[in-house]
Amino acid sequence: MGPDGTRAALGRLPEMIDQDVLTRVLGTAVKSGADFAEVFAEDKRSTSAGLDDGRIEQVTSGRDRGAGIRVVKGDTTGFAHTADLSEAGLLAAAVSAAAAASQGGGGVREVALTRRAGTQVNTVERSPDEVPKAAKVELLRRIDDAARSAGASIVQVSAGYGDSRRRILVANTEGVLAEDEQVRCLVRMSVVANGDAGMQTGFQSAGQTVGFEMFDSVDVEELARDAARMAITKLSARPAPSGSVPVVIKRGSGGVLFHEACGHGLEADLVAKGASVYRNKAGELVASPLVTLVDDGTMSTEWGAIGIDDEGHPSQYNVLIHDGVLTDYMWDYLRARKEHRAQSGNGRRQSYMHLPMVRMTNTYVLNGTEEPDEIVRATESGVYVAKLGGGSVNTATGDFVFGMTEAYLIENGEITEPLREGNLIGNGPQVLRDIDLLGNDFAMGNPGTCGKDGQGVPVGDGQPTLRVKTMTIGGTAA
Repeated sequence: MGPDGTRAALGRLPEMIDQDVLTRVLGTAVKSGADFAEVFAEDKRSTSAGLDDGRIEQVTSGRDRGAGIRVVKGDTTGFAHTADLSEAGLLAAAVSAAAAASQGGGGVREVALTRRAGTQVNTVERSPDEVPKAAKVELLRRIDDAARSAGASIVQVSAGYGDSRRRILVANTEGVLAEDEQVRCLVRMSVVANGDAGMQTGFQSAGQTVGFEMFDSVDVEELARDAARMAITKLSARPAPSGSVPVVIKRGSGGVLFHEACGHGLEADLVAKGASVYRNKAGELVASPLVTLVDDGTMSTEWGAIGIDDEGHPSQYNVLIHDGVLTDYMWDYLRARKEHRAQSGNGRRQSYMHLPMVRMTNTYVLNGTEEPDEIVRATESGVYVAKLGGGSVNTATGDFVFGMTEAYLIENGEITEPLREGNLIGNGPQVLRDIDLLGNDFAMGNPGTCGKDGQGVPVGDGQPTLRVKTMTIGGTAA
């Protein structure tokens, strides 16, 4: 980083671990005859602040630093992690991981490390750890003031700020030596309105893989007013209908559906386990010909953007479904090696204390050709979903349930009355096939954290406005 917090596109980071040390550690890891060994080192600094009911509740900073050593022999993986980045600490972890992977003895294997460049996904103009905490707290106060200015019905505002600066280094016995620095900033808010219909809540958030300059373009007051508008609008909402109807999903807001309903099913580890409905479907039509689905770790500034994955492979633009046809899965090192495939830059882990697994980055549907207003006008009756909430999916069957946090009726081709929160219920493969109109107004949605096998990693998702010709609404209307 330069004195102004800027990292040039081709700039080298200071060494986290000396290259000669890495060579000796890897040699020790494979001394007993292992097939593969890897060092993953991480140094992560983070700051968070919270506001509730007008009061700043906490401002905290933290640092996590350490390394994980992975050793693979045959189908067995040994793993050990340590917070001690000295050569002695790393060697001890390497011996432990090797012992878990193998019981045999053997000679020393020399490893020639070659530095690998990652994908340049962004530059950082203002490093968050150089910004005073008072400036971060001020963002929360501005959110509180803006949300409460929406009207007397606003009774509660909660907001949070977070930033992180994560440096990683990956070296392995295939000669890979790669480094990356990932800087992220996030703000989120929840606004509660009270009225005759009881309490209703609106949510908003924004996050980017950039520095504090994010707030030069992201208007936190506008986000707060939008969250307040959402809560106030739901005070006059009617119960959501029940049954199968056409559903129009606003741009950006439905990306989480694709992340959950089909993205996980395209991760090669779940495919190999037989836990994916898309197993053995490569080359087949699995979606409407309108749909092209991409996972893109190179997407500049987006929440899931990475220069390298957590196995040292450069991030990539991966087409998973093209014109409705399943073209490929997402791969990490182990699955790619076993299937004789190329890595796709999707080996990710929560921290140095975790093993990598196949994970998404930024997953989205490419633009279609329809004007979004025409999609609504072409829908005689149905439901317009302006924002989806959380959900769950069975990857083996594709069945899912998602909450609708902001939705409206469509009547006579127009968006009319707001609806109280209900659920979208369906099957991922069926929904993909039933997309019959796709807009030209692509947008990414809110930043997310994807949970899988107890690990969370930052991800993004998005899509243009689209129509699904029929979906099941789980509402409360009689």
